[in-house]
Amino acid sequence: MDPLANIAVRAARRAGSIILRSMDRLDSVQVRAKQQNDFVTEIDKQAEQAIIDTIRKAHPDHGILAEESGRHRRESDIEWIIDPLDGTTNYLHGFPAFAVSIAVAEKGRLTRGVVYDPLREELYVAVRGRGALLNDRRIRVTSRPGLKGALVGTGFPFRDMRNLDAYLAMFRSVLEHTAGVRRAGAAALDLAWTAAGRLDGFFELALKPWDIAAGSLLVEEAGGMFGGVDGKPGWPVARGDIVAGNPRMFAALSRKIAPHLPESLEKTD
Repeated sequence: MDPLANIAVRAARRAGSIILRSMDRLDSVQVRAKQQNDFVTEIDKQAEQAIIDTIRKAHPDHGILAEESGRHRRESDIEWIIDPLDGTTNYLHGFPAFAVSIAVAEKGRLTRGVVYDPLREELYVAVRGRGALLNDRRIRVTSRPGLKGALVGTGFPFRDMRNLDAYLAMFRSVLEHTAGVRRAGAAALDLAWTAAGRLDGFFELALKPWDIAAGSLLVEEAGGMFGGVDGKPGWPVARGDIVAGNPRMFAALSRKIAPHLPESLEKTD
């Protein structure tokens, strides 16, 4: 395996071990609200530190962008993008949808992505130009030609409710033209499942880079596309408003969602 991907895998497994070991004491885990409905626990911080320590041991010169501790700047063109526990609210409730997400960007371009689901022991790995794997088996996005019959993942607004009405209009538009819409509460997993063909597509608004970096590369290396709700593909995703799926699904979802964007979001940052 690619050396940087190996480090990401090792770091993700270390974080996953910390997360699983703490599941039998969730009632005593220290929790702090960062903002409305957005929580951080001592487990997030311990898992993030384990990831950073693993990276620093091998590459002390690399930059890091981590959900809990922010940006650790270095002179290197390489930056690691880390979410130590995507789906913290799920985790706190014992709801089985959470994951570790680690990506590598070189000069701003995503080159490696790892999403690790420790409960299911599912390890998703992508290296640019080499495809995407689930537990060493190659994965591909679905070939569904459009929304009819599709199963689509999404995520509801939970921090800022000001655009809830616009989102609900998008949700309705997609729901009316598909076989169903699912909300698991962990964007990294939704994107990994899209890459593996478990979902035909995915969309969500206002995500952070660490939520979607690794999963986005997984989708791309599995033969799909990702990008903004305006239909512009690729990284970075403006405002974190993401659509993903095979190329036809990406276009179809973008067409359904774009008319419902609130005026404040229509201009690209």
